[in-house]
Amino acid sequence: MSTPLDSALSQAALLIGDISRISRVVLSGRRRNFSPKFERITIRPVKLKDEIKYQVVESDGRQDFTKNLNLADLKINEYLNAGYANILIEMVEGTYSLRITKKGEALVHEDKVKRDQNLEHDKKKTRLLEASDPFLKEVGISDEKGVIKPSRQDKYLQVEEFLRILAPAIDTAISAGHLNKPSKEQPLKLVDLGCGNAYLTIAAHQYLNSVHIPTHVVGIDIRPQSLEHNKRIADKLGLSKTLEFRAESIADNSVTECDVAIALHACDTATDDAIAWAVSRGAKLLLIAPCCHHDLQTQIVKSPEPWSLLTRYGLVKERLGDLLTDSLRAQILKLKGYRTEIIEFIASDHTPRNLMIRAIFTGANPGSEELQKYKNLCEMWGIEPALANKIEL
Repeated sequence: MSTPLDSALSQAALLIGDISRISRVVLSGRRRNFSPKFERITIRPVKLKDEIKYQVVESDGRQDFTKNLNLADLKINEYLNAGYANILIEMVEGTYSLRITKKGEALVHEDKVKRDQNLEHDKKKTRLLEASDPFLKEVGISDEKGVIKPSRQDKYLQVEEFLRILAPAIDTAISAGHLNKPSKEQPLKLVDLGCGNAYLTIAAHQYLNSVHIPTHVVGIDIRPQSLEHNKRIADKLGLSKTLEFRAESIADNSVTECDVAIALHACDTATDDAIAWAVSRGAKLLLIAPCCHHDLQTQIVKSPEPWSLLTRYGLVKERLGDLLTDSLRAQILKLKGYRTEIIEFIASDHTPRNLMIRAIFTGANPGSEELQKYKNLCEMWGIEPALANKIEL
């Protein structure tokens, strides 16, 4: 129900201030015209020696910063007024959920679901996909005992890091009303564009269903051998009703509906095909990790001065081309009504292709200034992004 914002925030501050009642507090999402320093803040009570404190975990999407505070040092009102759109307060006797709309209105939902407090300080880091999952055994990441093989640690880490980006992104999109809450009748529709051997496709399927988010997943890859390989695994694991694969191109595949689109390391302009396809199908959440960037590299012939100081060096020119490509992709998505960010997918010592474009459709009008910035940058460098020929601006 709609509540005056000041009253809703005051009630939230009051609840958080009673450490004997709270189990967990999560601040996420971004209000219009606000830019919180952190992507997500989690607060929970912990017991240190004989004293209960607030453990605050501030996450910027790549790294967590943890501190343990007394109530006097916990800046509750500062956190609540930092610009977060979603405030979730889980208590032992129920839940207080506050969502702040684009118009600045407060929508409050409360329930009476009881839960326990967990006051442990050093919680074991939770794996989003257990090493014993049958899928990991089937593809050889885990051994028969459910232990990650030393030679496959990097692949398992890639799977886990991807899920740690996917999980809060879906949660935030649902909480903010950008994604409809999935149900058995209307499951979340996730499409992996250029799925290859489908490690991340199947991992997403397994994780989302394990946390009771009804999901139907489709993996797209043009190679028939990928279809055969992936379908064999899905059939063997008994997943074929909610996990399917198609041997089709990214640009012209036959899937008609999509809520979440992922494309990880699709080569060169195949990434643009994935973005354009996702936008055309009305996808609400995009997670795109580009691969090689040849298209703009070949277009950068003469650099605007004084940029020749950089582009005279081949390696620097190549990296600059990469950054231009992904920045322009993100800007095009912004012009189409998406809130976009470019984040680190995984540490560069695991893969050099470690950037990810994360985009959530909000329908916001970026204004003519953003379009002009895009045009100015293209004109300055004498380039035309491949994506601009696939999406009408």
